[in-house]
Amino acid sequence: MIIPPIFGAIQSIRDGLEKRYIAAYLALTVVGMGSWCFHMTLKYEMQLLDELPMIYSCCIFVYCMFECFKTKSSINYHLLFTLVLFSLIVTMIYLKVKEPIFHQVMYGMLVFTLVLRSIYIVTWVYPWLRGLGYTSLTIFLLGFLLWNVDNIFCDSLRNFRKKAPPILGVTTQFHAWWHIFTGLGSYLHILFSLYTRTLYLRYRPKVKFLFGTWPVIMFEPQRKH
Repeated sequence: MIIPPIFGAIQSIRDGLEKRYIAAYLALTVVGMGSWCFHMTLKYEMQLLDELPMIYSCCIFVYCMFECFKTKSSINYHLLFTLVLFSLIVTMIYLKVKEPIFHQVMYGMLVFTLVLRSIYIVTWVYPWLRGLGYTSLTIFLLGFLLWNVDNIFCDSLRNFRKKAPPILGVTTQFHAWWHIFTGLGSYLHILFSLYTRTLYLRYRPKVKFLFGTWPVIMFEPQRKH
């Protein structure tokens, strides 16, 4: 998930959207690039480039979701400070202990926060966004689930793939599915957050599909009568 978020960031700049959404798109691109670098090299430094941006990008997503219903261009310094401090603490501890479970728990906490906030929005504020909201959550959480299954049963899955036909073995590459589902789920989550925000600002957002396949948000300011 590298190129589509870049286009999303460019479109956000053209539409004059708030900088946090540009940051969200670019953060997703950084995660994709970090993951690409790590899996090409399998070096520890590249692993950090893969895993730490996951924390940072989720913090940006959290900020966007909790600031959806504020005045335009407002800045919540308390929330911003809290998320930056959280990112710094997680980074320092992770560099010290180098324990993957710690990273997974911290990342899971951020994901859980996003899930609760999203459910609140589609339940009490904009029920008609349930389709987009639940689609993004389902795809993302499916990837998150497969990631944990792969971590827990890695040895068993490897042994299974040695005996299973190649086609069946490919389907059990849960780590690969994790990247696909969470990348797509994160992108759709940004669209959901952006849709929520532009609705609150009284724009008229629409989800359209570029080339008939890739979802993007197009909108125009509501006309004044």
